[in-house]
Amino acid sequence: MRLAELSEHSGVSTATIKYYLREGLLPPGRQINATTADYDEEHLRRLRLVRAMIQVGRVPVAKVREVLGHVDDDSLGRSIRLGAALWALPQVPEPDEDDEYVRAAHREVTALLDRLGWENAKQLTTISPAYRSLVVAVAAFRRLGYAWGAEQLAPYAELMHRTAVLDLDNLETHPSEAERVEFAILGAIINEPLLQALHRLAQEEESTRRYGFE
Repeated sequence: MRLAELSEHSGVSTATIKYYLREGLLPPGRQINATTADYDEEHLRRLRLVRAMIQVGRVPVAKVREVLGHVDDDSLGRSIRLGAALWALPQVPEPDEDDEYVRAAHREVTALLDRLGWENAKQLTTISPAYRSLVVAVAAFRRLGYAWGAEQLAPYAELMHRTAVLDLDNLETHPSEAERVEFAILGAIINEPLLQALHRLAQEEESTRRYGFE
């Protein structure tokens, strides 16, 4: 398809597509002559991924380029490729390691991983944004006087493990490694808000079952 057709099929203006091409977010089309290039379904899929990252995920263009670099790096193994792409997404700031609540949160999260037997997660604690995010959240609870720790977190973690199994089962239905990594990126951007919405709906349902509509 020509650029105008790519724009029509994707709903993205030609000017924006040209910008994505200049920024390296979209691979060049097959050059037909000096002024015309041809694009295919792979370009359309990548364009939709880029739009989801920028519009839904609010990911800055520079970060999108970094994430897509990992998506396209077929020299990496699956776990490293997935991890590198997901870790390139915007993350929470580094916790203040001198904060007593952060130190307590580290102890509780480590105890949680021990309790669950998540040995692989333990090996990644120094570099994992997910571990860092959990520490920041637990520290915030404890700073407000809620002594959340391994015991309170364990049932939630077990539910999340079941969710992760479903995520990877769905991921493995896609035929290529690039599609699997793209699916994981979309999962982080779209599926996490979806799960949050389901969580809140479930809370509303359970709350009204227990307490009515008072």
